[in-house]
Amino acid sequence: MPLFPDTIRPDEPRRRRREAPTAPSEPLKDKALEIYRRLCGVYECPIPYFHSLDPLSELISSLLSHRTRNADSGRAFKALRARWPDWAMVEEAGVAEIEETIRGVTWPELKAPRIKAVLSAVRDRVGSLTLDFLAAMSVDEARGWLEAIPGIGPKTSAAVLSFSTLRMPALPVDSHHHRVAQRTGLIGPKVDVGPSHAVLRAQLPDDWSAQALYDNHEVLMLHGQRVCFHRSPACDRCVLLDICPTGQVRVAKAAGRT
Repeated sequence: MPLFPDTIRPDEPRRRRREAPTAPSEPLKDKALEIYRRLCGVYECPIPYFHSLDPLSELISSLLSHRTRNADSGRAFKALRARWPDWAMVEEAGVAEIEETIRGVTWPELKAPRIKAVLSAVRDRVGSLTLDFLAAMSVDEARGWLEAIPGIGPKTSAAVLSFSTLRMPALPVDSHHHRVAQRTGLIGPKVDVGPSHAVLRAQLPDDWSAQALYDNHEVLMLHGQRVCFHRSPACDRCVLLDICPTGQVRVAKAAGRT
C-alpha cells in the first residue's frame, strides 16, 4: 500500500473537463505536511522575505511578474519607480510611455494599460492610491476586495497579502509550485493554477502563520525551479521521490519496468 493512498496518480482516467475542489482527506493533509517538512529541510526554513514593498507597490510588481522572469520584472519595476517616483504619476502617464518603460517584461503592451486601469480602480474605490487598509480585513475579505478589480486573480491577490509589508497569511501558487503539487498528487491534473489556491490552502493548518505559508510556497517553488523542472525533472535527486507518483512512474519507465 502506498504511504499516502489518497494521492492522485498521473495515470488515472481524466473523466471530467476540470476537477472541482473538494475538502482534503486526512491522508492528503498529512502528505502536504510531509512535503513541507522535507522541502524545508532542503531549502532551510524559515526563508527570508524577498520584498518589503507596501501593498500597492507589491500589486504593481505582481502584475509585472506574470509570465516573466523575476530579474526582468524586477528591472521593469525599478524603471517605473525611477521614471515616476509616485504611483499617481504612473496613473497619469501615457500607456505608450509605460509600455516603453516596462518593455523588458512579457506582454508590455497588455501590462501597461492594465497597470493604469488597476491604479484608477483603486483610486475610484478608495479615494486615494493606497492598499494599507487591507491590514484591517481578514485574508478572505482582503482577497475578495482585490479580486473584484478586473485583471486581479487569486495568484496576484495572495502575493499582495503575503509578499508585501502586510505579511498576511495567504498562500500564493505560481507555476513552479503548481507543477510540484500536481506531480506529487496534492492536486489533480485538471486543477488549474487559479482553483489550486483554495485546494492547497485547505490542506494546510488553519492557524499557520504568514511565515509558515510563505515558506510553504517558497519551498515548492524552489523545488520546481531547481529539481522538478518542467522538462526532464531530476527525479534521481528528489527528496520526494518515494511519495511522488509521477516520479515513480518516470523512474520505472527509465528502468524498463513499464
